Amino acid sequence: MSNTQTLEQQLMTWRQELHRHPELSTQEFQTTNKLKKWLAEYGIEAQTWGLKTGLIADIGTGHPIVAIRADIDALPIQEDIQQAFRSTQDGVMHACGHDLHSSSILGAAILLKAQESELKGTVRVIFQPAEETYSGAYEVINSGALKQVSAIFGFHNVPELALGTFATRSGAFYANVDRFQIVIKGKGGHAGRPHETKDPIVVAAQLISAVQTIASRSINNLDTCVVSITQVHAGTSWNILPEEAHLEGTVRTHSPEVRLAVEQKLKQIAQGIALAHSVEISVAWDNGPAALINTSKWAELSQKVAKEQGYDVQDAPLYLIGEDFGAYLEQIPGAFVSIGSASPFGLHHPQYQPNESLIFPAAQYFAVLATQALESIHKNAEV
Repeated sequence: MSNTQTLEQQLMTWRQELHRHPELSTQEFQTTNKLKKWLAEYGIEAQTWGLKTGLIADIGTGHPIVAIRADIDALPIQEDIQQAFRSTQDGVMHACGHDLHSSSILGAAILLKAQESELKGTVRVIFQPAEETYSGAYEVINSGALKQVSAIFGFHNVPELALGTFATRSGAFYANVDRFQIVIKGKGGHAGRPHETKDPIVVAAQLISAVQTIASRSINNLDTCVVSITQVHAGTSWNILPEEAHLEGTVRTHSPEVRLAVEQKLKQIAQGIALAHSVEISVAWDNGPAALINTSKWAELSQKVAKEQGYDVQDAPLYLIGEDFGAYLEQIPGAFVSIGSASPFGLHHPQYQPNESLIFPAAQYFAVLATQALESIHKNAEV
């Protein structure tokens, strides 16, 4: 059996072990320990950099430094698949493929270690916690691990893409993901005497209708903008008008300017409707992960390497889901890519079942990408 076959099988075995024992965001203690142990078996020393969970390992020496990143946390989903390595944790599942990501980047680290003396700098391998809660990237940033890093790369498996398919794009890729909460305070009373009340349900209905005009009438139709109200709560009985109504929703955009414009317009609409109906309306806005905006230079290199590695390379569409890798790209240049996992069910589904054959090719890809990125930076520094 060749070394390649041995490593490929080893990576699948590790992935299945991670899949059996998934851990939620900020609780990835066993996962962290396993990753550290497996890296050590190949002579790779990993450090926590002060992180509660997650690991960072350097391969090579000196500058420049490029980073490759995998996320390691799972989701609060009950797995609905009968397979030999089914999750043993009730209500917890790797339903987003972070076990695939971790195994792939583990493989890349091992391949890079084998050629460590030839690297023109350092590859920093980041196993990041808490991507699903959009906090892990900020923890890594606060640890100082990105200081002096010249570029960073990462990926997500994409179930709707065939095995062996690769996609990315320059510029905006994943979206700003923001959350808003609205509280309407009126005056409750008898449902048979509504004139004595300030009905928050009627106000909520008008607010919902008005908010839907933000994307269609206040934002340029050529800009991405989705405003979705996802929760409405009010009332306790069929014959009582309540004191309050509560609404919640999300906004997805791809530029900081549109993001700010939507927030301002939402609050303006709320103030106007509150004045018209003599009620109080408060709007709480929570900025989630920033839009993921790829650096053109590194997106182009990512595509070039993918073609060289035999992937079917496609141009990726804009996504309206979030990915906290965008926080890294606010700090330093880099690129995020998609690799097909050919699952009949999508991400965050209890029957999500990606094809783990993607792992070893992805490991090879990231080892080559990191190497070429170092060489590119080194060459430009010499000019």
